[in-house]
Amino acid sequence: MIKIIIADDHALVRTGLRRLLDDIENITVLAEADNGHDAISHVNHFSPDVAILDINMPGLDGIKTTEILRRDHPLLKIIIVSMHSDELFPQRLIKAGANAYLTKDSGIQEIEYAINEVMANRNYICTEVAQKLALINTGSKSASPFKCLSKRELEVLGMMIKGLKVADISNKLCLSPKTVSTYRYRLFAKLSVDNDIELTKLAMQHGFIEETPLP
Repeated sequence: MIKIIIADDHALVRTGLRRLLDDIENITVLAEADNGHDAISHVNHFSPDVAILDINMPGLDGIKTTEILRRDHPLLKIIIVSMHSDELFPQRLIKAGANAYLTKDSGIQEIEYAINEVMANRNYICTEVAQKLALINTGSKSASPFKCLSKRELEVLGMMIKGLKVADISNKLCLSPKTVSTYRYRLFAKLSVDNDIELTKLAMQHGFIEETPLP
């Protein structure tokens, strides 16, 4: 059973998220908080596996709360669910120690997927945000190689580096497996890589995904 606490300053958001999570068989929500201080107290008291946090909370915001939780509870998995989809907040939160970043437009299937990913010691960034991160120049003088990709190619790329198989991508994007395979090899050609491992390394180098920290 995966034990979770939720922290968001909007009661409707907390209630809605809790109801969604309660319908998942292997998940239990232990407590809710409407601010960062209470979120930390709940983690100290209940020792959950996962803390799901908002960014904009009174007292301690999501960034500071994440920093404190990461410092005091290194094995805790931290998922941010925020209204912000621009690249600034995901980068700051991942740097602060968050394991996953979702927007509040994410569906329950993606939330469940993110929970399973972080429990497997893998980071997760929702596709919408990952696409924006892919277009950032990470400080080098050369432009991001991902700028040459179409929206659909970015979608396929995002799913590939999350470990999804061709059949899974086909189902999610309503494309034939043959079409997905075509996109896969087109990505290899455009990005000058030969396999999924090189593709993932390139994505890490340019901020598309973050390297997973060791527990």
